[in-house]
Amino acid sequence: MVAALRASLARLGYVEGRNLVIEFRYGDGAAARVPELVAELQRLPIDILLAQGGPAVDVVNGLPVAVPVAYVFSGDPVSAGFAKSLARPDSNMTGLTLLAAEMNGKLLEILREMVPSLRDVAIVLNPEHPGSHIERDYTDGAASQLGLRTAYFPARTRDEVASSLEAMAASPARAVSIFSDSVVVTNRRQILDFAIARKMPVMSGWPIFADSGALCTYGPRLVDSYARLASYVDRMAKGAKPADLPIERPTTFELVLNLKTASAIGLELPRSLLVRADRLIS
Repeated sequence: MVAALRASLARLGYVEGRNLVIEFRYGDGAAARVPELVAELQRLPIDILLAQGGPAVDVVNGLPVAVPVAYVFSGDPVSAGFAKSLARPDSNMTGLTLLAAEMNGKLLEILREMVPSLRDVAIVLNPEHPGSHIERDYTDGAASQLGLRTAYFPARTRDEVASSLEAMAASPARAVSIFSDSVVVTNRRQILDFAIARKMPVMSGWPIFADSGALCTYGPRLVDSYARLASYVDRMAKGAKPADLPIERPTTFELVLNLKTASAIGLELPRSLLVRADRLIS
């Protein structure tokens, strides 16, 4: 994603070492570290601040930031309080929303196509992720239409992931859908090992899960969104105000199937799904 941002900036004429400096700070999944990182960056001669991920965007939104902010955010920035509307943010922040909530219903549709006999699905989520309640609404609506029952398992910390997996083992769930956020990304190996050992298909919206062993991912093509982030940098550098720059939605999506995982859990994927896949992992 960083490579996509750099390449897009270069195409717009911004090249590191010539007319661009990028200062990176990583919170390593700990939102509590964001204020100190933002303060540290603001002591430098920065012109624009970029924020990635729900917790970081949420924290930055509540801080006094003297420079324009652009972000990539998986949830709905309007309902999360980051913007007045997508067309006109009316704040010091703007950027791209991945609108992950809308993808969760599609994931359940794909899951039902894979396993027509499925009835119970476990949902792993971080309840503190901004917009998680909206993701639940979309998921519950789709599950009701598909005749699926859902059970939610919280994942705020690594310890809570472990206790939720223990509870899941005693539940009737036979498949797992993951709401993507930094906590579950960091702990994906623990979740995937649990599910694969029990021959449970795992679905999510971000390709990193399929690359790590999830059966299927469907969602926005993330590298395209990070490439688009460069256009915000360009416009802000030329004097545009974030309040006047519309928040963009994703325009390209990808379906990734992990054939190795399908074989490991004994699931034969329907040909109708295989021919629609943008990428197959074998």
